[in-house]
Amino acid sequence: MLKKKNVFILSLGIILGVVVGNCGSVFADKEGLEPVSDTLPFEDLRTFTEIFGRIKRDYVEPVSDKKLLEDAIRGMLSGLDPHSAYLVADEYQELKEGTTGQFGGLGIEVTMENGFIKVVSPIDDTPAQKAGLKAGDLIVKLDDKPVKGMSLADAVKTMRGEPGSKILLTVVREGAEAPLKFNIARDIIKVKSVKNKILEKGYGYVRISSFQSGTGDNLAESITALKKDNGGNLKGLVLDLRNNPGGVLDAAVKVSDAFLTNGLIVYTEGRIENSEMRFNAAPDDLIDGAPIVVLINSGSASASEIVAGALQDQKRAIIMGEKSFGKGSVQTILPTTNGAAIKLTTARYFTPSGRSIQAEGIEPDISLARVKLETLDKSEFTPVKEADLSGHLQNNKGKTNGAGLPDNKEKEDLDVKDYALSEALNLLKGISIMKTR
Repeated sequence: MLKKKNVFILSLGIILGVVVGNCGSVFADKEGLEPVSDTLPFEDLRTFTEIFGRIKRDYVEPVSDKKLLEDAIRGMLSGLDPHSAYLVADEYQELKEGTTGQFGGLGIEVTMENGFIKVVSPIDDTPAQKAGLKAGDLIVKLDDKPVKGMSLADAVKTMRGEPGSKILLTVVREGAEAPLKFNIARDIIKVKSVKNKILEKGYGYVRISSFQSGTGDNLAESITALKKDNGGNLKGLVLDLRNNPGGVLDAAVKVSDAFLTNGLIVYTEGRIENSEMRFNAAPDDLIDGAPIVVLINSGSASASEIVAGALQDQKRAIIMGEKSFGKGSVQTILPTTNGAAIKLTTARYFTPSGRSIQAEGIEPDISLARVKLETLDKSEFTPVKEADLSGHLQNNKGKTNGAGLPDNKEKEDLDVKDYALSEALNLLKGISIMKTR
């Protein structure tokens, strides 16, 4: 099991944050990495101070030292990778509030890609999701202001605002002939991270929209409710992680542990001591070994990929859907003396078999194209069956083969509304049938 350390986990959007108090600054280089000098590059520092002085003296408008230095820090961090950043006091506070499941804004998880804001996924039951934003959309304008050249932190700050106030998003979407415009009213975002329902007798469904500090406990409550509604144990479970942008690492571990009885869940590797962690499963399984199908798509990121990777490697679940987002890095939040913080990528995480998900994602066991089904109109020609033939023999002995089957109309509705979920249910039912035989 993990040895306890002075760490706690935070997240905002797709960020997996390990917040470390009093973290040391001594780095041990890993074998194979280019050695890093610990001496100051005086020539480069001289260039920096020269440029700093020129801006102070020659820029068209006066600029404060504080702004120049803050912007320099932002640039230094943002130049490392899309997830490292400088957080001023207000942004740092917003980051900590993000794990509670309640915050202001549009309800959209984003990252930076080629200078534009890319939608990782809209959060369930939020203004962004209701307006029709989709994973993979590129936001090119916020109101009339181009996003190009804007930092991710500034873009997020612009999208936040007073509840009820509106913002116009201009979006480029793959397959769309022209940019799309979404006029969205901001709201207080209250994220219910776990939802559940019975799909059919014996088969449960759990949807996790994000990983918050209470998600593990909420999952346990949902499983208990599903068992009660089903009058006992479950024959199978669909775990829906589609468009789940991630969140709290500890929650991802708890969700994985809920279905595993032993073995490794995830481990991380980095250059500092506190970045190397291993998480192992405890000997319990909330659904007593019943089969699981995990649904993922391109909007499943970070903590979602930890769960999918752990259950896939441990051969505990079948992963179905599309290849996931591919965020396999850990960000450490390091508070600074001025009340701000830096969010620094300090480690990569790996699945139990040693796979790095970074920029690769989780490949589903069963791939499903993103399709939409339609119910065909009834043809004027109806095929003739045995029961339609004149003088056919009556079936008056033995059992019929239709006992206990679901209503066909309900099954057709599920096929049309959510093809992937329908396929997951079909797979669980097939596994159950084979087990009974």
